[in-house]
Amino acid sequence: MFFWEKWIDKRIAKYQNDLLAVHYDEVENMYRQTRGWRHDYRNHIQVLNGYAEQGDLEALKRYLKELAADLNAVDTVLKTGNRMTDVILNSKISLARSKDIAVKADAHVPVALSTTEIDLCIIIGNLFDNAIEACMQLPKEERLIRVYMDMKNTQLYMSFTNTTALNKQQKVGKRFLTTKGSGHGYGLVRIDTIVDRCQGYISRNSEDGAFTTEILLPQ
Repeated sequence: MFFWEKWIDKRIAKYQNDLLAVHYDEVENMYRQTRGWRHDYRNHIQVLNGYAEQGDLEALKRYLKELAADLNAVDTVLKTGNRMTDVILNSKISLARSKDIAVKADAHVPVALSTTEIDLCIIIGNLFDNAIEACMQLPKEERLIRVYMDMKNTQLYMSFTNTTALNKQQKVGKRFLTTKGSGHGYGLVRIDTIVDRCQGYISRNSEDGAFTTEILLPQ
């Protein structure tokens, strides 16, 4: 049984690392686009000045439209200061928005974190997945996820709030009762396990129409 569990753990770790690698490449590509756009900034200004001097208003409008589209594509990535956090957050934000869920994120994370990439992936991934699932029970115009991350002294602070169709939920011990039936809630257990292992702090708060999770992780 021990060897079987160890094999499963290795498979899960490999899957998570492969997934992170894919997302990391995507975010790194966006960083390259941003650097490239800044590098070409002067060239763009020269072209625009040239069209303006020639009085070619249509060409000027067309070029500005192309630049706006190019900049929008580059500027969709959330930049926290920590690339691995960017990888996880941006992949989940993209998924949420593809499901017509509004996401408001404000995240500032130092370059170096003692929390492992896998632990961050598990925490942020599960929090986002739960928030997305809750929002999908609501009409499109009521779906919202708010994310805030920053350092508070030597601790990484995370706050996830999502709208929900449920009224204030009942809490038993440290956790709220799941409404999904047997076999659910393992994501919450995994989050709690990581927070306990890191000697951190977690708080969950349920109100009518909203659910919030706050986490502090020593760094």
